[in-house]
Amino acid sequence: MQNSTGLSKIDKKILLELQQNGRISFAELARRVGMSNTPCFEHVKRLERDGIIEGYTAIIDPQKVGANLVVFVQIRLNRNNQDIFEQFKQAAIALDEVQECYLVSGNFDYLIKARVADMQAYRTFLGETLLTLPGVQESTSYVVMEEIKETLNIAL
Repeated sequence: MQNSTGLSKIDKKILLELQQNGRISFAELARRVGMSNTPCFEHVKRLERDGIIEGYTAIIDPQKVGANLVVFVQIRLNRNNQDIFEQFKQAAIALDEVQECYLVSGNFDYLIKARVADMQAYRTFLGETLLTLPGVQESTSYVVMEEIKETLNIAL
């Protein structure tokens, strides 16, 4: 039985398990969701084929690779160029330090989540990179003092 999202209860169970551990074996996944191996495998392959599962990734401890500082940056663009939003978007996508970038409504145009080594690295990134992106008129930064929760999981 499927609901309005097109996902069956078993699809949701599979997705919840895979969000917790994308490297789980098909045998263990099948056991946890109450299926035999082949139907479980077929469900996962369909979820991948339909683009519901977009891929699998490793979650890296930022402190262990020297990416200790998280900063959220609000960006307001100078809107005197009609193509400025597309130019900014393409430039932001190319920056390795930018983990997330959203076009938002409100008093600014973009919200960026960036991760860098420390405050000195952020000052360099801000002054030599972010503020030089196409159309940037103004920025406001919020340095994260303590990370309370971070997840990529989606409630199903």
